[in-house]
Amino acid sequence: MNKDESIRFATKYLEDLLSFFGINVAVDSTLEDDVIQLSIPSTSMNSLLIGREANNLRALQHVVSMALVSHSAELTRVNVDVADYKRQRADRIAEQAEGWIREVRQTGRPKQLNLNAADRRIVHKVAQDYSDVTTHSEGEGKDRVLIIEKTI
Repeated sequence: MNKDESIRFATKYLEDLLSFFGINVAVDSTLEDDVIQLSIPSTSMNSLLIGREANNLRALQHVVSMALVSHSAELTRVNVDVADYKRQRADRIAEQAEGWIREVRQTGRPKQLNLNAADRRIVHKVAQDYSDVTTHSEGEGKDRVLIIEKTI
């Protein structure tokens, strides 16, 4: 299955999955950096679709991704968002990252943060704009932490 077919398949698969649960919406799809971006519009079921700590959202993403893998799709990486939840969360994390970086720059003391992979990626990206600060992750699995340090 080529890229275009992969996108169409992922979109239809997610729409069918949502329909099974009585959520009949058109899913918007785009492609960014070989990741299929699937956007579910706002419904009365937003909180159910997102779930606690966005676990349901990640589960939807995983299911769609595995369906693509099982169909030998060219694209298998998927990002599912509901009512711009992830974008808004990313904006909040980026704002917090600015504050954490400002704190490290002022105090000179490293800051250790327990964040999920997506949030760590956002902080790493924000920190790239500062030449006097570095970030790196340490640990494995649930114990993985992000460290922001002032460069010497």
